Amino acid sequence: MTNPAVPRERPDIPVAIIGPTAAGKSALAMALAAANDKVELISADSMQVYRGMDIGTAKPTRAEQAEVQHHLIDILDPWQNYTVSQFVVDVAAAAKDVRSRGRIPVMVGGTGLYVRAIVDNLEIPGQFPDVRAELDANPDTVSLHTQLSELDPVAAERMEPNNRRRIVRALEVTLGSGRPFSSFGPGLDRYASSSVNQIACDRPRSTLDERISRRYDAQMEAGFLAEVERVASSERGMSKTARQALGYKELLGHLEDGQSLDEVLDLAKQRTRRFARRQQRWFRRDPRIEWFDLDVMTTDQCLGRVLSLVR
Repeated sequence: MTNPAVPRERPDIPVAIIGPTAAGKSALAMALAAANDKVELISADSMQVYRGMDIGTAKPTRAEQAEVQHHLIDILDPWQNYTVSQFVVDVAAAAKDVRSRGRIPVMVGGTGLYVRAIVDNLEIPGQFPDVRAELDANPDTVSLHTQLSELDPVAAERMEPNNRRRIVRALEVTLGSGRPFSSFGPGLDRYASSSVNQIACDRPRSTLDERISRRYDAQMEAGFLAEVERVASSERGMSKTARQALGYKELLGHLEDGQSLDEVLDLAKQRTRRFARRQQRWFRRDPRIEWFDLDVMTTDQCLGRVLSLVR
């Protein structure tokens, strides 16, 4: 069965607090909720949806969740997959629920495509596994790009002939849905006006690197390794999606493949630093985002601006 594109109304969300991992998004969001007791938080983190994956995803603590209502946290078991299409549906439902109670939904998280799907009300194409498998069996990326040029020249023109991931995805959608991939929206390189105000927390790279390292050390002391072992050894294990979570993926290399714990922890830190760079590049491309350097400004200094946007 195919998963068609997801039609939806634009969620009524005034602010998204975004930025790279370990920059301080959650602290700003909690400060905002403390300053305006009508605020409820909607997570835009693709891994905090999983129950039991708490330490390694830097999930809000139980005390924080008791203090401020959080949405889209602990909604799935780790053996289940989660997609941006489902996220779009879940955010719309959460925002509607929050507004129905006279409260204010604020989105917080750093999963770039998830954020963009809400900010720009993207129509998300479905997934077509059988079509994808057939395309993956063809090793000739250039020929796939030629095929895309014939079926959807607009999409083909937007991507390099050797960008296999994007080409295969565009063909998967075009062939599976019967609609050109380009018809699902203007593309991620277009930045139209949006009702969602984006506030990005950031820090210099050296500061982020240090914060990432310290966070991993604290997570290990808090029992991260035992958490990974517990989740992975559960009756149904972990889905392909969950197993890709930063930190979990590397610690699984220790638990399942016998790699050195010190080595996998260093690898996790390296990969997370690279991930933070990718997040910075992703968000920096969007000219609509307002940036705050939290090495220069305090959370309280940022708070006034964010409060002015919450309504």
